[in-house]
Amino acid sequence: MLKMGYRYQRTLNRPAIISGPGLVTGAPVQVRLHPAPEHTGVVFVRSDRPGYPVIPARAEWVTSTQRRTTLGGGESAVTLVEHLLATLAGLRVDNCVIEVDGPEPPGLDGSAAGFVNAVLDAGYSLQTARRSVWAVQESVVVQQGGATVAVHPATDDAANELMATYILDYGADSDIPRQSHTMKVSPESFAREVADCRTFVLEREALTLRSVGVGRHLTAKDLLVFGTNGLIDNKLRYANEPARHKVLDLIGDLSLCGVDLIGHVVAYRSGHSLNVVLAKALISRARAAGAEIAQVPDVPPALRRAIFPGRRQRVA
Repeated sequence: MLKMGYRYQRTLNRPAIISGPGLVTGAPVQVRLHPAPEHTGVVFVRSDRPGYPVIPARAEWVTSTQRRTTLGGGESAVTLVEHLLATLAGLRVDNCVIEVDGPEPPGLDGSAAGFVNAVLDAGYSLQTARRSVWAVQESVVVQQGGATVAVHPATDDAANELMATYILDYGADSDIPRQSHTMKVSPESFAREVADCRTFVLEREALTLRSVGVGRHLTAKDLLVFGTNGLIDNKLRYANEPARHKVLDLIGDLSLCGVDLIGHVVAYRSGHSLNVVLAKALISRARAAGAEIAQVPDVPPALRRAIFPGRRQRVA
């Protein structure tokens, strides 16, 4: 990988609060997004757990990618983090402490729109430290079981930008038609093109998930459920909303690299597992090229005292 330049780091002007039931458990949960000093990165803090454990938003801390991305382990884990991480990455909020009082952020409507609105309402502060921007010099490809996700060198007409393409193809007999979405990733395009795109599931998958206690509080009106006759009890916001949501997930998962990327990310049938494999591969290449990526981002002591007075923290 090659360092192409830098931009100045950003954080929030003030804290942002988002509340609501979790998509997985249905339990009420609240997230507070706290401004953070330079080089903090993005870290979660479980304020409902003894010791307020810290979980860095890094690929090395991923413990599960079964239908969603989970960070940390045991009772301190935080799951379904990809929508919130995509928001921070898409809007270029580099330093943020995410205080969450449950095992997952609020599910909202299955999209990132609520997170985006909260971040935009809080506003940004430009910081003095720089964040390096890295480009791949040759394609980095990972694949498994007919799925592929790759980062290719940028073309001349997008030499300093990150492009993202997702090709959704569940086969000719699938209840979800083949579709794709390509976008130039920027704060403006993220908010405009993918932020309000909802998570989706096949009807038979939804029934299986409900049978094991996942999403029992949800109905087909709360997210996109596809049956044999098409979308159930809902309407698409875009003809290719599922593919757009997959781009949103891709942005969130690749944010676990901890660096800005230039190139063209192309995913075919990829999910969280393969996305994280690519993120780890890119971290390895960036470090080999001299990128300074902290092994374990943490909450600075002064910020700990401000957010959690009188309480000690530990890393999960």
